[in-house]
Amino acid sequence: MYKIQTLNKISSIGTDIFDKSKYSIADECANPDAIMVRSAKMHDMAFGDNLLAIARAGAGVNNIPVERCAQEGICVFNTPGANSNAVKELAICALLLSSRKITEAAAWAASLKGTPDAPKTVEGGKSKFAGPEIAGKTLGIIGLGAIGGKIANAAEALGMQVIGYDPYISIGAALHLEPSVKIVSDINDIYKNSDYISIHMPYTPQTKNTIDAEQIAMMKDGVRLINLARGELINSEAVVKAIADGKIAKYVTDFADDVVLGVDDVIVLPHLGASTPESEDNCAVLAAQELIDYIENGNIKNSVNLPNASMNAVGTKICVIHKNVPTTIASITSAVGNEGINIENMVNASKKDFAYTMLDVTGDVPPTVEGKINAVDGVIKVRVIK
Repeated sequence: MYKIQTLNKISSIGTDIFDKSKYSIADECANPDAIMVRSAKMHDMAFGDNLLAIARAGAGVNNIPVERCAQEGICVFNTPGANSNAVKELAICALLLSSRKITEAAAWAASLKGTPDAPKTVEGGKSKFAGPEIAGKTLGIIGLGAIGGKIANAAEALGMQVIGYDPYISIGAALHLEPSVKIVSDINDIYKNSDYISIHMPYTPQTKNTIDAEQIAMMKDGVRLINLARGELINSEAVVKAIADGKIAKYVTDFADDVVLGVDDVIVLPHLGASTPESEDNCAVLAAQELIDYIENGNIKNSVNLPNASMNAVGTKICVIHKNVPTTIASITSAVGNEGINIENMVNASKKDFAYTMLDVTGDVPPTVEGKINAVDGVIKVRVIK
């Protein structure tokens, strides 16, 4: 019986996928085989020897010690694209909020409750909240993955001109873009030519403050910024100063910090991007599917710390997580072959410092073989799946 621990409330439509004759699911359990998580902080957690994988029901994995997990042979999954429609809808909402002074108008109207002739006052005050239309304006999108690509297409449908920057865009993502979306090779083209800029990229030490004072200085006067990705991608202090200077007309974000809270022309929302029942269901289902395929078949899809790899084995699978260093694969196959075990098929893939090798072998694999593979320099974890 495999034990799955849930660190947050996970939609039952996802946990119900697990075969209850094979899996037990609980909020608290000792030494689980896998963990499902949303926002719980895991950096200070100690992991048991049984832990094979962690599945994040969402895209961001900042709450998980990804590198440490790789070193301990723990595969970390996320669920890219599962919440992309929900975030896309919030981003389109943010575009409109940044233009039409909707939140300010609603707050002002609510403040008139109980005053004489409130309906007439509300109607008469509408001129104070005029704002531009988004149709015909240029939207610059930084990051054209599952979310950014959907926003680009939706903005095109709303009559915007869209330019995008993504040095890592996949062929599949590019093919899903509307033909009229212009992809630029220089991120500065986004800053210089956009009326609206929306950022959709992961946070890493290298992407911190992707938009700072230097980048803001390149932008059009009256530009409107949207950040629904990660707070650290945009320097809050630089944005607030640019608003005060009249450079930035509006900033919409769902990452609150004390710098932006309560500032005129900044709209701060809770982190609502994936807060839809549909998104939570989609993320839970994909996370469960990833864990089941890895636990039962050794296949990896959507890992953030190990390479994707899959194999349809005829016999027994030997799955090895190891360092991506020379001679390791040869040593692994020798450990198997020297025991008289025939290797029918092999898959190997690498991701930065780590690699994953899958062997399809005939016959039983005695524990001595596992021991010899584990003794190979660079090997982190070995599993035999029958």
